[in-house]
Amino acid sequence: MKKFSEDFKREAVKLVEVHGMRHDQAALELGIGKSTLDKWLKEYRTTNEANGLTADEKAELRELRTKLRKVTLERDLLKKAAILFAKHEE
Repeated sequence: MKKFSEDFKREAVKLVEVHGMRHDQAALELGIGKSTLDKWLKEYRTTNEANGLTADEKAELRELRTKLRKVTLERDLLKKAAILFAKHEE
């Protein structure tokens, strides 16, 4: 069984909890099992390390991050479309 440092575990959890990365994607990028990361997330969420946020606040934060990613992608797409239309007008 492979041992991971506490720092590694915290950073892995941070990718999901703070940066909003999907946990399956984070596990794949870190080269760890999804179930391993799920275990670390569960431990994190049941301790006081969760910055004192309630479950509802954490859910809202995840939802807002998801919406922000979507809006950012839409904005970037519109910027690219505007550039293409501007070039086409010339």
